[in-house]
Amino acid sequence: MRAAPSLRGCVCLLLAAILDLARGYLTVNIEPLPPVVAGDAVTLKCNFKTDGRMREIVWYRVTDGGTIKQKIFTFDAMFSTNYSYMENYRKREDLVYQSTVRLPEVRISDNGPYECHVGIYDRATREKVVLASGNIFLNVMAPPTSIEVMAADMPAPFSRYQAQNFTLVCIVSGGKPAPMVYFKRDGEPIDAVPLTEPLEASSGPFQDSRPFRSLLHRDLDDTKMQRSLSLLDAENRGGRPYTERPARSLTPDPGVLLQPTTENVPETVVSREFPRWVHSAEPIYFLRHSHTPGSDGTVEVRALLTWTLNPQIDNEALFSCEVKHPALSMPMQAEVTLVAPKGPKIMMTPSRARVGDTVRILVHGFQNEVFPEPMFTWTRVGSRLLDGSAEFDGKELVLERVPAELNGSMYRCTAQNPLGSTDTHTRLIVFENPNIPRGTEDSNGSASGPAGVRLTLVLALTVVLELT
Repeated sequence: MRAAPSLRGCVCLLLAAILDLARGYLTVNIEPLPPVVAGDAVTLKCNFKTDGRMREIVWYRVTDGGTIKQKIFTFDAMFSTNYSYMENYRKREDLVYQSTVRLPEVRISDNGPYECHVGIYDRATREKVVLASGNIFLNVMAPPTSIEVMAADMPAPFSRYQAQNFTLVCIVSGGKPAPMVYFKRDGEPIDAVPLTEPLEASSGPFQDSRPFRSLLHRDLDDTKMQRSLSLLDAENRGGRPYTERPARSLTPDPGVLLQPTTENVPETVVSREFPRWVHSAEPIYFLRHSHTPGSDGTVEVRALLTWTLNPQIDNEALFSCEVKHPALSMPMQAEVTLVAPKGPKIMMTPSRARVGDTVRILVHGFQNEVFPEPMFTWTRVGSRLLDGSAEFDGKELVLERVPAELNGSMYRCTAQNPLGSTDTHTRLIVFENPNIPRGTEDSNGSASGPAGVRLTLVLALTVVLELT
């Protein structure tokens, strides 16, 4: 009687072994892959081991957080003519298989999880299928596609007697993951103070949270102090403080020199008079990064480098923005050189202006490469512009229907950026218009005077004749 439980246990173990033998086993795994670069060819490998009969292999691409599975490859053993079936169900035989999916040129959109599903027939019945799966996350990297360096809040004027804060912005687009962006000055890395929030607008020099380092000190002597006060007095009197003192012209015009009301100015003058900026230490730089995700999975990175500008030492300084990224074999960079404007090139159309013409005076370049973009201000020397305004802001000055009174008038163009300013002058020569008799044009260039009177008399005489 005591042998019955032991017998029942042996029977249970035997049945379990038979069921295990009938059902078989299946293990699936996908070989791991390191991050790949967009454009490369990638092969996904699914390895599985079983002693059962193959039913199917299905590859899925998982999207939308796992809610959607897109079938990208299917192998169905029922319709395969070259598949070797194992008909001997009682013979236990381990077979190792591998299924591969090749992506010839991966894109950023291919980034994400993939699954390999394998099914074998149950050894007890062909009606049931045993399933197992493995998964892998394909990490697709993309190198940055563009890099650009620009100046923030430009164009801006030049300030000789007040320190200005200056910001360079480096924009790097198309990278995945976000690249590392940093700045160099004259080839040397810049040790900048990292910031997490934008700097507050301030007209004074920045201060570091580290031990205090004064960036700029203004030490004005009596001469420069008097010069500064004279500029302030000119502003209070309503005058416009020009960037330079009047001086002898490079090409003096005797007709102009005889007129005491005409300003005697050089053709081109570059501002180079600065207070004596004394530096006790290196400039203090502040660096802030911002990341903006794109719809395609890439990230746009903006790096903002801010410091208090000193035209004496920053003019002609070379700044470079460099980018490091795991998909790049070497750093990517863009360079700019801070340069004050010098020698604007003036073009006037038409080249031979006549009374009544519309004259356009345009700045179409400089003697050097200027950065950042300058701002332009036009004035008429010794008088107001044709429309009555004191000055005009813009690259092109348009004078419509010029009258004869503008012949010999001189115009000043002030081009300036935070590094410096320059004044260029051009003289307008107005020739007679054969279509407009001399002395018949008004201040706007339109016909008037005796010709207009004769026309009125003719019209009046015609009306009288018709009435009679």
